Amino acid sequence: MDLDDYQKAALRTAAPRDKKNEFLHLVLGLVGESGEIAEKVKKIIRDHDSDLSTVDVEDLTKELGDVMWYVAVLADYFDIPLSEVGEKNIEKLASRQKRSVLGGSGDNR
Repeated sequence: MDLDDYQKAALRTAAPRDKKNEFLHLVLGLVGESGEIAEKVKKIIRDHDSDLSTVDVEDLTKELGDVMWYVAVLADYFDIPLSEVGEKNIEKLASRQKRSVLGGSGDNR
């Protein structure tokens, strides 16, 4: 499935853009789903001495899907095709790699 097809499919289960506070709902949903992944990783560190072989890959796949849904719907909120999000991200990372600034911090490296 390509990214734009995914985005179209995700929108079938999204609330209308003009629903009150929908943008805030989407942003908080993205943060919440990302937090669920972080919480699972925290428990692997705490309870399993950071042993990544204990990761429930099926569960992780589902949680990553939830994050992806929010990204797709948020992008659509501003009429951004999900393929453009992916393309621009890869271009940004390739540029950083070419300039040897993949590491470090800051948006404008």
